[in-house]
Amino acid sequence: MSIDILLIGSGGREHALAAKIATSPRVGRLYAAPGNPGIATVAQCVDLDPADHAAIVAFVQEKAIGLVVVGPEVPLVDGIADALEAHGIAVFGPSRAAAQLEGSKGFTKELCARMDIPTARFRRFDAAGPARAYIEASGAPIVVKADGLAAGKGVTVAATVAEALDAVDACFSTPGASVVIEECMTGPEASFFCLCDGTKAVPFGTAEDHKRAYDGDKGPNTGGMGAYSPSLLMTPELLGRTMRDIVEPTLKGMADAGMPFKGVLYAGLMLTDEGPKLIEYNVRFGDPEAQVLMMRLESDIVPLLEAAAHGDLSAAEPQWSADAAVTVVMASNGYPGAYDKGTPILHLPQTERGEAIFHAGTAEQDGELTATGGRVLNVTATGADVGEAADRAYRLVAEIDWPNGFYRTDIAHRARG
Repeated sequence: MSIDILLIGSGGREHALAAKIATSPRVGRLYAAPGNPGIATVAQCVDLDPADHAAIVAFVQEKAIGLVVVGPEVPLVDGIADALEAHGIAVFGPSRAAAQLEGSKGFTKELCARMDIPTARFRRFDAAGPARAYIEASGAPIVVKADGLAAGKGVTVAATVAEALDAVDACFSTPGASVVIEECMTGPEASFFCLCDGTKAVPFGTAEDHKRAYDGDKGPNTGGMGAYSPSLLMTPELLGRTMRDIVEPTLKGMADAGMPFKGVLYAGLMLTDEGPKLIEYNVRFGDPEAQVLMMRLESDIVPLLEAAAHGDLSAAEPQWSADAAVTVVMASNGYPGAYDKGTPILHLPQTERGEAIFHAGTAEQDGELTATGGRVLNVTATGADVGEAADRAYRLVAEIDWPNGFYRTDIAHRARG
């Protein structure tokens, strides 16, 4: 028996999810709110604002939708899952309370302290004066994090005290702000994903992303300029330690606090000399990590999403391709700063098996495809290894005609040697 599904979101992550969901024999109709031109090739896009919970609930009830899948973090932190579940609607994504794991870095740090989860030493501040004094006493390098959502760009790894003080002042320019100040951990980073049903966590792949805007990991932080999967750093031993020391205590701590976590838990890890330590949690699939995960996932994703939503992952065993996947983000010139919108994308090439161009920030205007976001296209490919996948992705990039776009030329360089 098939079910109809509503996917919330409009970015590259949602296009990758939509493309994977659409292959499932479990799916009847697939809707996306609001979607984008790429998503429209595999789903029916509906003009609904994810912030309008009442309209979302009404649409789901009208269409008798069996499962809602929430892509972005903002609707989750705003409580869209609570609004849906209050009407008996199954939803893949955590409650507002559980979404604090991403919505408040201070909340997560305090959970880590309570559950003895390895992470950086930290202090939380609600005013600039004490935060500045702490930085001056601690010295640099030091890490300053805005406490709330910041689209992946609210972190300053300050090499000097002056840079850290500037970051604090920038954070507190917003009324009601708070910051978390951490020691600067060292080591390579990796992303680890788990599906969760409130009590049980099932590993769901690894990836490594590239946050800096420019080649050589230089320039400002972005929401992500590319990614590859699997992470070559995450050995079976490290995966086991991460589950035992980080993920499982997190689920227990959340359940004990009366806010069980359901959905996907995305752990950003620092692989230190002392073992894996938590940098931060996200409560949704990564973007652009989802793009490479969906390309490698061999299992039907819909039963997995349903099992998490209904609180029973006991039979879940995701199956993965042995191939690697790489995605290269094409962004608008100027990103992550000010950038032009509405620039024409003149040509996208045809893709072959194991290739995809996921739309992240596009729209159709007068019949033409245009760029409307900072990150616009996710050019993705698989291969027998990371090098082959990257070569295929960059061959596609070279065929795209978009004069206003730029991209990094060294995605997956850490895995290619």
